[in-house]
Amino acid sequence: MAQGPSGWVRFASIVLIFAGTMRLPDSIWAFRFNGSLPDNLNGGTLGSNRTTYAVVYIVVGALLIVTGIYVVMRSRFFRWVGVAAGIIGGLSGAVWLPYSPVWSLVYVAMAVLVVYGLIAHFEPAGTAAPLQGTPGS
Repeated sequence: MAQGPSGWVRFASIVLIFAGTMRLPDSIWAFRFNGSLPDNLNGGTLGSNRTTYAVVYIVVGALLIVTGIYVVMRSRFFRWVGVAAGIIGGLSGAVWLPYSPVWSLVYVAMAVLVVYGLIAHFEPAGTAAPLQGTPGS
């Protein structure tokens, strides 16, 4: 009988899917927002066009959701996509430390746990360890 992914890998998958799902309301906000934008948004990485932000949020959200699904299916490629997403997520959370320290630390901690789960506890499909208590284990 084939074993499923470890608890750490499931945790990482759930966090990735949740993070991707949370990008979708952000994209809806960016498409529908009619108020004034902050003056310093012109110097932002993506410029001052909200549609650009909305499209990026949708693409990132979809990529995170697909990554989370394939991680739980134990895809080697998406494992590394998940690790990269965790590292980028942790770094982006660290940027917000001066403005929202508690939530930023929570965000960074979640990213660290995702990376840990995918690096230390990931086993690709078809390479499950033998069950405990069976001969040869």
